[in-house]
This record gives sequence, structure tokens and C-alpha cells, in this order.
Amino acid sequence: MRDAEGRVTSQVRRTLLPGGLRVVTEQMAGVRSASVGVWIAVGSRDEEGALHGASHFLEHLLFKGTRERSAMDISVALDEVGGEFNAFTAKEYTCFHARVLDTDMELAVDVIGDMVTNSLITDEDVEAEREVILDEIAMHDDDPDDVVHNLFALQAWGDSPLGRPIAGSVESIEAMTREQVVDFYEAHYRPATMVVTVAGNVDHDAVVSATAAAFDRNGFLECTGTPVVPTITDVADPVVPGSRAVTRALEQVNLVLGVRGLTRNDPRRFVLGVLNTVLGGGTSSRLFQEVREKRGLAYSVYSFASHHDVAGLVGVGVACLPAKVDDTLAVVRAELARLARDGISPEELARGKGQLRGGLVLGMEDSAARMSRLGKAELVYDGLMSIDEVIEAIDAVTVEQVNALAAELFTQPEVLATVGP
Repeated sequence: MRDAEGRVTSQVRRTLLPGGLRVVTEQMAGVRSASVGVWIAVGSRDEEGALHGASHFLEHLLFKGTRERSAMDISVALDEVGGEFNAFTAKEYTCFHARVLDTDMELAVDVIGDMVTNSLITDEDVEAEREVILDEIAMHDDDPDDVVHNLFALQAWGDSPLGRPIAGSVESIEAMTREQVVDFYEAHYRPATMVVTVAGNVDHDAVVSATAAAFDRNGFLECTGTPVVPTITDVADPVVPGSRAVTRALEQVNLVLGVRGLTRNDPRRFVLGVLNTVLGGGTSSRLFQEVREKRGLAYSVYSFASHHDVAGLVGVGVACLPAKVDDTLAVVRAELARLARDGISPEELARGKGQLRGGLVLGMEDSAARMSRLGKAELVYDGLMSIDEVIEAIDAVTVEQVNALAAELFTQPEVLATVGP
């Protein structure tokens, strides 16, 4: 990648190791950090029946110790070099990530490689972490924003892996056994399902060498396998229209109103990005101006688009006082209907494009963001687009495309979730 004056600012390279393990790096000029990510192609949507929450449970357990390091050793290894270290589980993937000085890249790769290939998962650790996860579920249940979005997904996709909370339920976590977690670990944590991504001041060959050493414990790479690739479709699964409500003794009512959206690799995703920005992506957006600035109905209002390989949602989130719920919903519905009927203006198109371009470029100045982009490109997207290619795709969006998509999306039956008094 080059800057406006033609200077090389980054370079992306990819190597395939035995067993199907992929290593992708991006060398960035002018930084002294290295961001390391290990991405596994398994998430909550891969869990059936009694395994609800297994991906997230396993994510916690891999921090508890390996044959070479105790849980304290794992924590100390990155803390003593000033590194940042964490993990997260999503619906379609799990990621373990660290950000360190460039000189500590090999250490970060070794620690994470040890965790994901060499963990013990003892009975004692399962029982201890079970209680931690139950506390985490309770914490999310105390957050009305989390509750309303989970309720929205449940109404849209029903009691299915995609419609359930990522952390699992109290019932599923209490019932899950060590044997079930270990079986899930062995089934899904394989070289072919993993991608190692590193961005920053790094040398690709050095990263490949460090990865091969870190992941070859116990013969982990001594297998044959073809890398797991994402499902590519531009037809989103249907959603179930309707409404769900949870009564809570809160000061506000949290609302999410939406419709079926686009899949992650739908070619119109850049059109939707502009549309979403115009609708509720900032203080100049239609929703912010109509709901908050002009009418004072709510402090917080925004729109969002969530994408998966075969499903997607587009929605609006609002938190308002109970007495203002009816008026707020009426204004939001009116704005969606106006978008579907009249579309957007050329001025809104230009503003939406500028907001997307600026957010993209500013976000990519961080090595962690670059690392994340590499991982998602390998696991869930249909290839890695350069920053310039993404900007070109945004710039190519027309008023006619946005208006056609708005008319298609916002004339569909709605999904509504509410949490509050």
C-alpha cells in the first residue's frame, strides 16, 4: 500500500503452513508496535443444543493454563513487557489477541500459540470458570442495551444458534460438562480453522518462523487439512417479524426496531454503509436530528447494520422515557418510511461517503485494527480489499443505489424489541 506521494506504507503477505494454518502479516511503516491475533473459525452459531455457550466457555478456559505455563505465567508473560492481552467470542469466530512492542512479537505469538494448542482444561478450572461465566451472564442481564439487542436477535432468528446470546444461558452453562467442552475444543481448534494475523513493525518471515515454532507443540501441525473458507452468498435468510418485550424496573425504555438486512459479502454492503450513515451514523444523521435535536425525545439514538454469512439485520436503537415511547416509535417509523419513499439527497450522499472514508482511514492507523482486518478477511470475507479499493467502492455508490436499497429494506415487515417499565 502506498500513500498519496507514492511511498510504501504497508505490505501484506500470506503463508500457508502444514495442516492448513494460515499466517498473514501487514508490515506498517512508522510504528513500533506489533498486534498479534489468532482467529478460530468457530463461534456461537456453531453450537447446537446443549453446547450453547461452548465457544465462549472455551475462550475463558484457555487462559487457565497449559502444559508449559500456569494461568499466572500466562498473565505475567505479557504484563512484564507492557503488553495488552485479551480475547473475545463472536457469533462466527473466536479471537485471542495481544499488542506488544515490536521486539516482543515472538513472545506474544508463543504465548497465544501455547494457549490454543496446549491447554489443560482441568475439572477444577471448568468449575471455577463456570461461576465466572454465570456472573458475566448476570452482568449482561443487568444491562438493558445488551438485553434488548439479544431480544431483537431472538425475535428475528428464533431459538437458533444465531438467535441466542453468545455467552450461553444459565441453564446451558450450569449443565455443560468438561467432556463436552474438551470434545468441542478438539473438533474446532485445528490448523485448518485457524488464522494467525500480525500487523505492525514486523518481518513476515520472522512471524512465520515464530508461528511454526509456537504451534507445533505436541505435533499440532502434523496433519493434513484445507483451510476453512467463508460461505459466500448475497441472499440473506428471512427473519421472523413481530415484537418481544421484557419488563424491567428502569428509568428508560430501550427499543430496537429493524428489518432483514444484507449478508456480509453482499456487493451492496457499501451502499448500505452510506445508507446507515445517513440514517443514524452521527450528529448530522436524520435520526439524531429528528429524534433528539428537533423533538428532544431521546438522548441516545443510532442505526446499525449487522452482517453474517447468510443473514443480516438493519435496525435503529433508542433509549427514551416511558412517556415518550409512542412518539419516538412514530418518528422513527416515519423516517424509515420517508427514506423508502423519497430516498436521500446528493448532499446526504456526499456527507455519508465522507464520514465512511474518514472513519476507515483514521481507524486503520492503529496496528490492532489492521490485524483485525486481516483476520476477518481470511475467515469471513471473500478476500482482502486494500484501503484504496474500499474507498473506491464507497466513492462508487450513487444516490440511485442508496434509494433503491432503502426502498427494498424499509418496506419489509418489522422486528421490534423493548426493555423497560
